[in-house]
Parts: sequence; structure tokens; C-alpha cells
Amino acid sequence: MRYQGSCHCGGIAFEVQGEVGEVIECNCSICSRRGSLLWFVPRDKLQLSTPESAMSSYTFNTHRIQHRFCPTCGCAPLAFASAPDGKPMAAINVRCLPEVDISTLTVRHHDGKSL
Repeated sequence: MRYQGSCHCGGIAFEVQGEVGEVIECNCSICSRRGSLLWFVPRDKLQLSTPESAMSSYTFNTHRIQHRFCPTCGCAPLAFASAPDGKPMAAINVRCLPEVDISTLTVRHHDGKSL
């Protein structure tokens, strides 16, 4: 399935391909404050519709995840990271995919706070 997503104002827009089944709710300081529900996909399944230069980036702690957000509306629709095997990944905030019914998803809790 192909989903279209964006930040609130549309300054960051993208398409992502795959089946959303399980998402991660992390309790780290940034994810818990944002209320993110993350779906991890291989980076090649994500296609940006707007230039990457339209995004601002934030990293913290180990600086392994590049949290991307819109400098206009502040919405954080995605992040970039690497899987443990080094494969490029994208973490999609499914709350920024209007077609996804969040109530149907399996939510796995991740203790990022303790890492």
C-alpha cells in the first residue's frame, strides 16, 4: 500500500510504501512529548515530494536518529536512522498519515527513556 503523508502545513510531504501493522510508542524525552507513533521502513520505501532542504533536523543523546520537522508548523512527520545492520531506515510518524486508522494498529511500547 502507498500512503501520502505530510506535516501540518504541507511544507514537508512524502509517500511511503508498505503495510502499517505495528508501530512503536517510545517513552524517550522527545517521542513522549510529541506523541509520536513510529513505523519503521527501509529508507528506499520513502519518497520525498518536497526537498529535504525544507526540513529542519534535531538530534540528541547518541545522535543516531535525525528527527526531521517542519520549520514553519513544527510538525515532526519522520526521522532518519540506521538499522542495527547499518541499513538506512525511515521512522514515519503514522499520526502524519491521514489515511491510517490508528485505532487498528498494534502498538509496541519501547523503553527509550532507559537507554
